[in-house]
Amino acid sequence: MSNPGTTHFGFRDVPVAEKEKLVGRVFTSVAGKYDLMNDLMSFGVHRLWKRWFAATSGVRAGDAVLDLAGGTGDIAALLLPRVGEKGSVVLGDINDAMLHAGRDRLLNDGFVRNLAYAQLNAEALPFPDASFDAVTIAFGLRNVTDKDAALREMFRVLKPGGRALILEFSALREPLLDKLYDFHSFKVLPLLGRLIANDAESYQYLAESIRKHPDQATLKAMMETAGFARVDVRNLSAGIVAIHRGYKF
Repeated sequence: MSNPGTTHFGFRDVPVAEKEKLVGRVFTSVAGKYDLMNDLMSFGVHRLWKRWFAATSGVRAGDAVLDLAGGTGDIAALLLPRVGEKGSVVLGDINDAMLHAGRDRLLNDGFVRNLAYAQLNAEALPFPDASFDAVTIAFGLRNVTDKDAALREMFRVLKPGGRALILEFSALREPLLDKLYDFHSFKVLPLLGRLIANDAESYQYLAESIRKHPDQATLKAMMETAGFARVDVRNLSAGIVAIHRGYKF
């Protein structure tokens, strides 16, 4: 548990006011190699997780979607064909370097129409109530300082009947994999970070942040406290990641 006035930054306790800046430095550092590192760290499996996330999102033609912590645009690229010509996707991220990387990548891939960008803080979204049919966040919630505030904001900007979809690392459900998973997280990831991105420290933080993120049951309870109904959880890859879905009624 963190002391009052502090929060966790990986395995370190830091003043609440400093976490946003520290996380910002991490993602500014890794933005240029982010996609390559994701492929190497997950052996490409992150692409399958994201495709399943989009395929089971329930997003359909005409929907307005907010993709938080949208980073380099993976989720936006998967959702844009689903919303079609009458729908829209807003790619939001707090980090300027990540947002620019995402915009450049999506433009290069030919995604222009029905797509907007917003630099924003998930804890205080700059949108009116009931603006979106769906809010998504993939591998970003664990980096938010006040997760409860972010969940309340996600609930606020959803239309009645809308849904929030969270794809995030979670608690492993196969004890036999614990040692291998720890070795990969705390030995392989920082080594890859040093060799590929010239930044072992940021990838050490990312590994630690996974362990500090609420497990499946805790995040489900947090979503329910924020107002979401019919919250369900689907584990992928033995719980290495999980999809949480909740509705606003």
